[in-house]
Amino acid sequence: MTVRTAEIVMAILLALCSIGLMVKSAELRIGWVPERGPGSGAWPFWLSAGMLLTCLATIYRWFKGVTPESRNLNPYMTRRTMTIVGISAGSIVFLLVVTHLLGIYVALFFFLMFYLKFVGRHTWTLTTIMMIAVPVLVFCLFEWALKIPLPKSITEPLFYPIYDLMYSF
Repeated sequence: MTVRTAEIVMAILLALCSIGLMVKSAELRIGWVPERGPGSGAWPFWLSAGMLLTCLATIYRWFKGVTPESRNLNPYMTRRTMTIVGISAGSIVFLLVVTHLLGIYVALFFFLMFYLKFVGRHTWTLTTIMMIAVPVLVFCLFEWALKIPLPKSITEPLFYPIYDLMYSF
């Protein structure tokens, strides 16, 4: 696939998604609700409409050949890029599966270890710091500050002492 082909394919796909979002959000109120403001579907509808207009502009510019991308016949992705995208997609699937099995914090720990050390080729020091810091910060933000529990699966009993400490204040 060339860069030129990729541009038109993505513009068409995003235009179709925009139309779908507009139709779905129009099931809610998209107009002005007296004494309340915009209806619950207004923002999604108008943002989707804006996205549709930009897609149509991209399609128009593609047919006119005004942008460098619309004239570029080079391959869209090299083999190396495809490999990186495949590894990234596979690691995200791994993250989701491990989240289901062991919880988000264990999954983040292993995901960061793999991605930082083996994909990013960072040092063990940085990798270890991030493997510990990111799950702790995510926990503090969601569980403690926002009071939004994230999935912990079979590791949830390990968090009971932390909950006792958090809610004893």
